[in-house]
Amino acid sequence: MGKIIAIANQKGGVGKTTTAVNLAASLGVLEKKVLLIDADPQANASSGLGINVDDVEMGTYQLLEHTAAAKDLIVKTESPNLDIIPAHIDLVAIEIELVDMEEREYMLRKALAPIKEDYDYIIIDCAPSLGLLTLNALSAADSVLIPIQCEYFALEGLGKLLNTVKSVQNIHNKKLDIEGLLLTMYDSRLRLSNQVVEEVNQHFQGLTFKTIIQRNVRLSEAPSYGESIINYDASSKGSENYLSLANELIEKNS
Repeated sequence: MGKIIAIANQKGGVGKTTTAVNLAASLGVLEKKVLLIDADPQANASSGLGINVDDVEMGTYQLLEHTAAAKDLIVKTESPNLDIIPAHIDLVAIEIELVDMEEREYMLRKALAPIKEDYDYIIIDCAPSLGLLTLNALSAADSVLIPIQCEYFALEGLGKLLNTVKSVQNIHNKKLDIEGLLLTMYDSRLRLSNQVVEEVNQHFQGLTFKTIIQRNVRLSEAPSYGESIINYDASSKGSENYLSLANELIEKNS
């Protein structure tokens, strides 16, 4: 039974794409069959897995427009058991084009239905906004994973995102669950990082992943080489953190 997980937060720079790419790669290494969908016009998840974004002719845009079948858009990656449907900058236009379509919030859900059972996990990297693209992802997903950086404004905007999730649950997707809140960019030397961890655990007990993603130089270097952290440096702290997250996710869903 395939599970679709959207990775969403309307704030940029919280480690959303880093999490999408490295969680997907870690699940693949743990012998799960994974499809990553790049639903962000910046296409960082695509380039982060070594895809030349300028060469992408077919991808998430066609998937949402229903001008091509999902199975024809899948690209194999260098990472074991990991496929991707890449994005291109033209995805920017999709929000405007979807506006006049009937059932515009469900275009992604319908497009993924034929391939959902082919994968253990389908991970969607959402755009840093709460527009139609993210709404499509949340309407298609079984759950949403929310990365939160361990910084001063961490909880700002979280209420807004949780309200959006609630309204998607009420209107578009009654089955949408919160997979969990993931603390990212943690630096144990900073008092602030520790305060954020404490605060999130206090407010959202039971909703937060045990795994915390630490700040890690190798983790920020990996995308520039077009590799996941697992391929780039399997012995790094970043790799350890994301494998731990993948194990926690598998355990939670078994």
